[in-house]
Amino acid sequence: MLDIYRKGYILCVLKLQIIAKCSGLYFSEKKDSTMKYFLTLFILSFISQPFFAQKGLYRLLVGTYTNTGKSEGIYAFDVNVKTATFTQKSVATGIINPSYLTLTPDAKFLYAVSEDGKNSVVNAFSFNKNTFEMMFLNRSPAKGLDPCYISVTKKHVFTANYSSGNVSVLGRKSDGTLTEVLQQILLSGKSINTERQNEPHVHQVLFSLDKKYLIINDLGTDHVNVYTYKSNAITEILTPWDTLAVKPGSGPRHAVFSKNGKRLYLLQELDGTVSVLKMQKGKLNLIQETTVMRKENKKAGAADIHLSPDGKFLYATNRAPENTITCFSVAKNGRLEFRQQVSSGGSGPRNFALTADGQYLFVGNQYSDAIDIFKRNIKTGFLTNTGKKIIVGAPVCLAFF
Repeated sequence: MLDIYRKGYILCVLKLQIIAKCSGLYFSEKKDSTMKYFLTLFILSFISQPFFAQKGLYRLLVGTYTNTGKSEGIYAFDVNVKTATFTQKSVATGIINPSYLTLTPDAKFLYAVSEDGKNSVVNAFSFNKNTFEMMFLNRSPAKGLDPCYISVTKKHVFTANYSSGNVSVLGRKSDGTLTEVLQQILLSGKSINTERQNEPHVHQVLFSLDKKYLIINDLGTDHVNVYTYKSNAITEILTPWDTLAVKPGSGPRHAVFSKNGKRLYLLQELDGTVSVLKMQKGKLNLIQETTVMRKENKKAGAADIHLSPDGKFLYATNRAPENTITCFSVAKNGRLEFRQQVSSGGSGPRNFALTADGQYLFVGNQYSDAIDIFKRNIKTGFLTNTGKKIIVGAPVCLAFF
């Protein structure tokens, strides 16, 4: 690794010398040393970043379903896309179905659900981003059936409990350990799909960028609920604020905020609708509807949705039998336009993640037991399957760190 950095530095210095000569700049050995130093740093900031990004080196956490017998728990991988070298650095075992996980912003703690019916729990780990070590701290009953999403703040952890249709709020101590459930949000109602919507099914708990509001997507009732969040409260940590009814039978599943927090892009599982919502002071309004379903598509099973790092493109997955990733361009006003639809490279693209440099998209194909890697054109947003994949049993949650 040191050789890579050394070569990168030498390359940058050579480029610096060429730029200086072409610009007519000259620095003596003794004079202007300070100016030479800062100019070097200035140019390195532009040259070194692309150099190292091109190396395709990433670190990845993977949540899985263990009940398939093909997975042991939560995996940590060291990834070199260029050489197709995927090194498993550690695995946290003894956890049933860690189907969704989240890291704290400082990457010191990791929280994961155990999606296990009446026995569902929330797990806490300390995490070392240098050694990839996950050390179990404690677990606490979720007080909800089959948690499928988890979010974290400085003081709390929140779970979306799909089968029981409720949200659980747990306390988070300074050492990373969890308290028991402090508050439960109980939802009610149903919608028109008699097979999937006879009761609430909470599928996501997502915070606004300013952490003032929590978005609760309820697939079972076709509602997006907004709650205010009071981090210092003891009892009413979450309180109702707003609710938006979406198209009946659509099934709101996952959403993502724009970089400025003014737009919420919502993916509906049951019919593949993508809704563009405006959010102002916690109030939601619909401004556009489009879909991941094309003429050649037959069935919707939409799963996950994310924006590119620059916010210019939106991606969404649709599962079997379609197994696709759809790309939309994002206009300055937030509206979407269809750009591309490609095969996910496997079966059951449940969750995916984009690398921070925007170069690659990794998609977890749950039923084909692999993470397929796509090269991404940053200018057009188009995806190309590299043919490279990480083999792991039932991957359903991906998180780069």
